[in-house]
Amino acid sequence: MTGSRLRIMVVLPMYGGSLPIGRYCARALADLGHSVRVFDAPLFYPAFTGMRKLDLSQTRMGYVENSFLRLVSQSAWIMAQEQAPQIVLALAQAPLDRETLERMRGAGIRTIMWFVEDYKVFDYWRAYAPLYDAFAIIQKHPFLDELKKIGQEHAFYLPLAALPDFHRPLALMDAEKVEYGSDISFLGAGYPNRRLAFRPLADRDFKIWGSDWEGEKLLARNIQRNGSRISEDESLKIYNASKINLNLHSSIDASKLVSGGDFVNPRTFELAAMGAFQLVDKRSLMPELFAEDELAVFENVDDFYKAIDYFLAHPEERQAYARKAMQRVRDEHTYQRRMQALIDYMIANFGPFANAGTEESPLAELPGEIRAKISGLLQKLGLPPETGFTDLVARLRRQTGTLDEVETAILFLDEWRSQYRK
Repeated sequence: MTGSRLRIMVVLPMYGGSLPIGRYCARALADLGHSVRVFDAPLFYPAFTGMRKLDLSQTRMGYVENSFLRLVSQSAWIMAQEQAPQIVLALAQAPLDRETLERMRGAGIRTIMWFVEDYKVFDYWRAYAPLYDAFAIIQKHPFLDELKKIGQEHAFYLPLAALPDFHRPLALMDAEKVEYGSDISFLGAGYPNRRLAFRPLADRDFKIWGSDWEGEKLLARNIQRNGSRISEDESLKIYNASKINLNLHSSIDASKLVSGGDFVNPRTFELAAMGAFQLVDKRSLMPELFAEDELAVFENVDDFYKAIDYFLAHPEERQAYARKAMQRVRDEHTYQRRMQALIDYMIANFGPFANAGTEESPLAELPGEIRAKISGLLQKLGLPPETGFTDLVARLRRQTGTLDEVETAILFLDEWRSQYRK
């Protein structure tokens, strides 16, 4: 890691495609040596969806939902007060409202959102982008220009990535190869362009995994597990077991099956990182991320079908593409690199962080006999020996049950310090 150790809070969305990306970011930041806390908004999701079963009018339900989301946002603010992070990284659709973002800014916390969505499809960025200190995006112009128009002067391009420790080649058992394997596969949501493009493949050895395929009659035989959601761990098995992984970027415009868009989706990097062969539609930002011999690309539907037949007949070429793409991702397109780029941007534009570096721990203020027990407490809590005071306190506050002598002393010291600082 370059630079100092920072306290960083990652705010996840309650659900959606940016949720796993947020978890990858948190892991990458921890790998870089930073002190990371995750605001796990998905814990609120069952209650949020459960409210919709109430027999309320649309107007009153909207009021209830907005009140609930304010509660979630306030909970994030309370966690921030506890950790005192130097950076709050929010993923797209993170439940942070205007009041919470203003409080964070007033407390000297630098906030940044990584908007890992298509700005043309999801336009809520117009209301929230100016509230963040910085705004990272997966597209360039004209999105950068639009952000500047609404007052966000610190927007920058940050493409997606993979987490090589997780997105990796797997050795599958024979039973797994049978369950997950196929000549052709696709894992993702049933957007209109995908439904139409995939229908001519219905009679092939083609498995479709993922949700939002309701009502798709022609591909019903191909859809696995009745369109249930697939876990991140299980997705690795699907990708590794498939000869050809289809990677057709989503589009709600069914009149153009290959959208010819700009940003490169996370699946591109993840498949490449695990050495799985993919057939992906051409994107305008792709050439600066991958060389021509690293990804098998198609530009239209006719090329799409021809490429499937060609690469099924040429396994050695599939392997060559997959091998080169895997090396490129591991060298240049990891979440560790993206998170370091994000931190570097914040420092370059806002200056160095206050109180960065090795945390000044007040543990030395404790009596000697209690200090001697600290290492045992860290081991008990599953924390490394170099854990700072703030992280230790945060971990203790998440504990349940009766506190022992050492735990009580540390929490008492933290309360005393808080009162003394006011």
